[in-house]
Amino acid sequence: MSELKRTLSLKDAISVVAGSMIGSGIFIVSSHIARDVDSSMLLIFVWMLAGFITMLGALSYGELSSTIPSEGGQYIYLKKIFSKKLAFIYGWTLFLVIQTGTLAAVNIAMAKFVGLICPFISQGHKILEIGSYCLTTQQVFAIFSVLFLTFINSRGIKTGVLVQNIFTVTKVLSIILIIICGLFFGFNFETLFSNFSLANNNISFNYDTIKLIGMSIVGALFASITWNNVTFITSEIKKPEKNIKKALFIGTLLVISLYFLLNMIYLSTLPLDMIKTSPEDIVVAQMVNHIFGEKALHIIAIIVAISAFGCANGMILTGSRVYYKMAKDRIFFRHLAYINRKTKTPQNSLWLQCFWICVLILWGNYAQLLDYVIYSSIIFYAITIFGIFRMRKLFPKEKDVYRVPSFIPVAFCILASFIIIILTIYKPLYTVPGLLLTLLGIPVYNFWEKKNQARLSKIKKEA
Repeated sequence: MSELKRTLSLKDAISVVAGSMIGSGIFIVSSHIARDVDSSMLLIFVWMLAGFITMLGALSYGELSSTIPSEGGQYIYLKKIFSKKLAFIYGWTLFLVIQTGTLAAVNIAMAKFVGLICPFISQGHKILEIGSYCLTTQQVFAIFSVLFLTFINSRGIKTGVLVQNIFTVTKVLSIILIIICGLFFGFNFETLFSNFSLANNNISFNYDTIKLIGMSIVGALFASITWNNVTFITSEIKKPEKNIKKALFIGTLLVISLYFLLNMIYLSTLPLDMIKTSPEDIVVAQMVNHIFGEKALHIIAIIVAISAFGCANGMILTGSRVYYKMAKDRIFFRHLAYINRKTKTPQNSLWLQCFWICVLILWGNYAQLLDYVIYSSIIFYAITIFGIFRMRKLFPKEKDVYRVPSFIPVAFCILASFIIIILTIYKPLYTVPGLLLTLLGIPVYNFWEKKNQARLSKIKKEA
């Protein structure tokens, strides 16, 4: 069986990190957060806290990737630090909710922005109705985009990464252009002063405020939660023990810096009420419309659609590698371990992932998928990063490998635990189902283990 090949450079890895992180979230979720917190100070604090948590996580994964530079990333970290069962439960949840749910949400959002240019693509245009269920043109477009991106990535990793590099550069430059336009053409000192004045930010530092931050940070984390995707393609990156930690740091720092600057531009251009009431929650469109008028809306729609497209491409590329690795370990569908001899891609894994993303697009909506994804993701991030301390004992010979100060993983675990507790208590309708899907992985793992044991017993008897 042909194996995956190391063909990607540090620049490619940075592109995967930044490109997978920058999707549609930064252009949408500020409106959600503003309505939740009803304060400009809290809005920017939520984004800063999310950026801080993200950087803590990325730095922690730098140590993990340096010590365990193996294909499969987070899946293999959990396997080597804890157990194959926990690794499977993560991979199972990644497939059912985390990776595919994020991809479904990103593609739905992309279809929403394309709908600004082509009104026919809309949640209001129904193709099929069966009882209370409706199939819309927005869903059909989202499904088409998933099929197209999966086809591109099935042609080879160089093709997928070339597309990723082009779209990452395009959307980073586009965000910088939006920031510059907002600064030079839309900046209003009175608006900025009003948004951050104490009179308009009646904040009480009590439990209710803390609870509000914990619940509203979901959107900001969703906009940057996929920084770990580069670890999934470790086996295809040159010098992974060095390049992955560099890519995580550079890519994550770039993205959270752009996010902070863009939100500051929102708040220096638009009153908070306009941010909260942005049509379709698209704050960047509201800002551009406020500065240049409706003629610029199509340009913004194109920029955001490109951003979402690039994000989806990176995640489709990386996620399939985890299911491929699970299949190689014989704890997932065996056919997913197939590597196409010509393209050197896990084609079966790519297309099964594609199928499930399409199912989620047909079933879920953007807000529900967002809550499912964040809750499950943070649980496994916390477990994995907590595992750093166990890893240091298991791999004592690796002391010369890059290590982060211990306060970094400790701080991440504390903040992640706080968010998990808040979401469990105050959003059970969205978080408990995600937890149940995760726990369902236990009997599924037991089924595969029994199947493997039966196969080994048969081989021994035949021998």
